[in-house]
Amino acid sequence: MTVERFEVSDGRAGPYGLVVGPDGGVWFTLVHAGEIGRLAGDGTVARYGLDAPDCGPAVITAGPDGALWFTRMRDHRIGRITVDGRARSFALPTEGCGPYGIAAGPDGALWFTQLNADRIGRITVDGEVTEYPLPTAGAFPSMIAAGPDGALWFTLNQAHAIGRITVDGEVTVHPLPTAGAAPVGLAPGGDGALWFVEIGAGQVGRITVDGKVTEYPLPDRAARPHAVAAGPDGRLWFTEWAAGRIGSLTPAGAYTAHDLDIPGAEPHGIAVGPDGTVHAALELGEIVRLTWPDPGRDGDHDE
Repeated sequence: MTVERFEVSDGRAGPYGLVVGPDGGVWFTLVHAGEIGRLAGDGTVARYGLDAPDCGPAVITAGPDGALWFTRMRDHRIGRITVDGRARSFALPTEGCGPYGIAAGPDGALWFTQLNADRIGRITVDGEVTEYPLPTAGAFPSMIAAGPDGALWFTLNQAHAIGRITVDGEVTVHPLPTAGAAPVGLAPGGDGALWFVEIGAGQVGRITVDGKVTEYPLPDRAARPHAVAAGPDGRLWFTEWAAGRIGSLTPAGAYTAHDLDIPGAEPHGIAVGPDGTVHAALELGEIVRLTWPDPGRDGDHDE
């Protein structure tokens, strides 16, 4: 395992969410600075200011239109930025809704969660917004991802459940077996299921499209896993926020710890490129790049 470190900001800007863009760059949010950044393969960093420094850009995803889309959780808007750095944003109809997770849907639109409003939103690339209320109050919907079944799946952090919404707005909720699980990150795996991390319980979970849940306790139950992404070989990668560590899990449940040995790292967002390269955003102002030499290898040891 090779770990490279790239300084993208000072410790006050807060690198948070990130994604590999259509141009091959790693695009990331600076949640405290109100900026979007791009890390090139050679380590060059570009930063783009938004129209409101306190807008709180959080999660970012690649859109169906070749641009990057992101949530602005503090001024309650959805943002869009082109690969050449031109940004705009769209207001949401529900005041104070707190958009957070965002993902491209199978219908050519972007779908997002609303932390404070118990709703799932949908926005077209032209900015038309539709909102769908959830049946559970105070659920704190967090991350969202397109599933292999043509629906969108999302975590309900305070309801300790996983939700599913069809493109027609029909919602199903699947409670998790562990009390206080508090799921946050969620991503489709290569095995036809959705994988998620339980920040409250120190576990990685897997849910099939028919709602069957399997949970894998981490060796460090206090690690507070936050975000998760799947590699091209099916291995799951996730940030262990409280431990300053990156973890990985094979689809069979074999765990490997990748200690960063960076004091105060606080890893948040994570993304895996098509070549298996892993990037994670560190609160202290860096992005780390992890090159996994043998992505198909199973293991339960430290690297």
